[in-house]
Parts: sequence; C-alpha cells; structure tokens
Amino acid sequence: MTPPRNGLRADAQRNRERLIVTATEAFASGRAISFDTIAKRAGVGSGTLYRHFPTREDLVEEVYRDQIRPLREDAQALLAAERPARALHMWMCRFAEWASERRGICEALVAMSASGRFGTGPVCDEVQQILGMMLEAGAEEGVLRSDIDPVDIGGILAGVLSVAGAREQRDQLDRMLTVVVDGLRAR
Repeated sequence: MTPPRNGLRADAQRNRERLIVTATEAFASGRAISFDTIAKRAGVGSGTLYRHFPTREDLVEEVYRDQIRPLREDAQALLAAERPARALHMWMCRFAEWASERRGICEALVAMSASGRFGTGPVCDEVQQILGMMLEAGAEEGVLRSDIDPVDIGGILAGVLSVAGAREQRDQLDRMLTVVVDGLRAR
C-alpha cells in the first residue's frame, strides 16, 4: 500500500487509500471509468478525489507506483546479458508490454510528456532512472551517446507508445524503437 503522506490526517489518509484501491480495481476491469465514478465507488466526494489527485495522470501514476519497480531488475539483467544498445531496445519493448497491460498508463505518460511533467511522478521517475542507467552503461562502453537526457528519451518513448502501443502493433513498435536506438548510437 502507499506510504502515508506527511501532514495527512488519518481520515484523509484512509480516503486516499480507498481511492487508490478503487482506481486499481477500476483500471484492472479494462473499461473506461470516470473520475466521478471512482470517487463514488470509494465513498468520497469528487472534491476529495481532486484534492488528492488533481489530474487523471496523478491517479494513474499512484496506482502503478509499485508495479514499475521490477522493470529496474529487468534492465539490470538485460545489461548483464546484452550489449547496452541491444539491452536498451529490449527493455523498451518490455516496458511497452508492461504499459499495454495497464489501463491508462500510456495515455498518462503521453499527457505528462506533452505538458512537460514527464519525470515528476513515481512511474516517470523510475522510467527516467532506468533509462539513465542504461544510457550511462552505453556511454561508458562507447556505443551510446553521452549527451542524451533520459527525460527526452522518456518523452520519445511515450510518443512511440502513443502511436504503436497496442499489442497488435508490436512489429511497428519494434521498427520505431530500432530507429530510436540507432539515433542514440555514438558517432
């Protein structure tokens, strides 16, 4: 469960937790659900929901906060087994698969990237750190550029997922990620 936020009263913390549990269940259903419906199912008012999560992206990020951490282990295992450029490509494909299994995450990443907020929440922070680790490994080996900001690559990844994030688009996704990684190669 989400760690308590400093300064929240006990009842406010319980409301926050109920909202997260309710949203998690709603997103897992695979059906679109409104903010108002989430609030109602959690037994709180819409104002309470917006006070804790001003945007849908904030709520989506909180729901998936703990689910992204295993992707760091995937990145480390890939870097141990593959050359950095190949590991980066493979990890981006795994991330795309992870994102396609979680309702709302692709839309949230695209919205955050478009608004300049990419890298400001738990999911984006973790993606940015993983990308940074992989880019650094590639730069140290001399196969990837050293002047790339992981936030920029996260934004590019969000854009690619917005175009080719569905399971039936895996071939297109792979081609697009190949172009991205080729553009990251050291010259």
